[in-house]
Amino acid sequence: MTTLPGTEGPQTPDEAEDRFAVEAASGTAGEGPSSTHGSIGQSGEDLVEPELLEEQSDPLDELASGVIALTVESRAHGWRVDHYLSRLYPNYSRSAFQRVLSEEKVLLNGLPVKMSRRLRVNDCLEFPLPEEPDQRIPAEDIPLDVMYDDDALIVINKSSNMVVHPGKGNYRGTLAGALQFHFDKLSDVAGQYRAGIVHRLDRDTSGVLVVAKDNTVHNNLSKQFEQRTVEKEYRAITWGGLQFDNDYIETYVRVSFRNRERMMVCPEGDNARLAATNYEVLERFDGFTYVRLRPKTGRTHQLRVHMHHLGNPIVADKLYEGRTHLSLSDLVDELPPDEDKVLINRQALHAYRLCFDHPVTGKRLEFTAPIPPDMEEALAAIRQYKTIAKKKPRFPA
Repeated sequence: MTTLPGTEGPQTPDEAEDRFAVEAASGTAGEGPSSTHGSIGQSGEDLVEPELLEEQSDPLDELASGVIALTVESRAHGWRVDHYLSRLYPNYSRSAFQRVLSEEKVLLNGLPVKMSRRLRVNDCLEFPLPEEPDQRIPAEDIPLDVMYDDDALIVINKSSNMVVHPGKGNYRGTLAGALQFHFDKLSDVAGQYRAGIVHRLDRDTSGVLVVAKDNTVHNNLSKQFEQRTVEKEYRAITWGGLQFDNDYIETYVRVSFRNRERMMVCPEGDNARLAATNYEVLERFDGFTYVRLRPKTGRTHQLRVHMHHLGNPIVADKLYEGRTHLSLSDLVDELPPDEDKVLINRQALHAYRLCFDHPVTGKRLEFTAPIPPDMEEALAAIRQYKTIAKKKPRFPA
């Protein structure tokens, strides 16, 4: 393995400040980030983050007494109490748990706890659930591209500009609302706001996504994601030329200090989580690369962060690249204004392939979602105007 240069590619002011802050906190100022890469060829997880919490011993058995008791697992170390409980019970909002905390009904190791308290491994929590769960989200008549449907599961080719489940500022037009309209039976183990949702794709990432119809199927699929037996493949168009024709990227990532909507590469420790991605160049162009991405882990924005970290951000990724679209004028010099047009106006990232075992039959299933029209149009224009002669393959030493 070799060390990735920590300053590859342009840095935004936010990124530079994040880098300084995290290096100062870790005592590594002036050094490169703790990221490595080397040749390896294995498939893995996707951008979509799997279940964040370890499976508990089934606290629902204690509901009859009105109080739930559980032990904090390792992956929740350092989380706020209110954040932890709302993630563990997504039927209830964070504000609902904050009310229970303010009433001193939540005990940590036998004593009332403040909502801002950071949890430690093996802490013991005792608490009642809030009186009223959040209501089921309204069904919405939104067309869906259904690739597969049986009694156990559904496979969707998600369009871009669609949020998977409701969140801050996005309560309508979600995949979860569309599923409520089109299907009578969905799992509810993840809560009614996420009925059927086993894993996620970012709003402007298109492609294959699997949905569970009952809790047994949901748990089976979640376990396959956790054990990394699900094969996932993405396609992306990036700026610039990747250094090698295939490589393995491994870094730690966390939420940005400056912008809470962004993730950032950082040293190991604190709330950092390991993120690993395999990539393979499919086509090289003058100023662009068409690449296959196979994430080994499933961190938030993982592929977008890793490509940006390499200095080859995904085309039209507003959050990490700063540009909202790719136009024909970006490819053709001195193009007359009346001939210009937008080729793609969202991140050029597509969940191309998904492969997993059917939870009921055990049969291995594979689904491939065609490259969407906007990415095809962008690729066609890049092939027309930015083609370069083929060079000898380049691999890491």
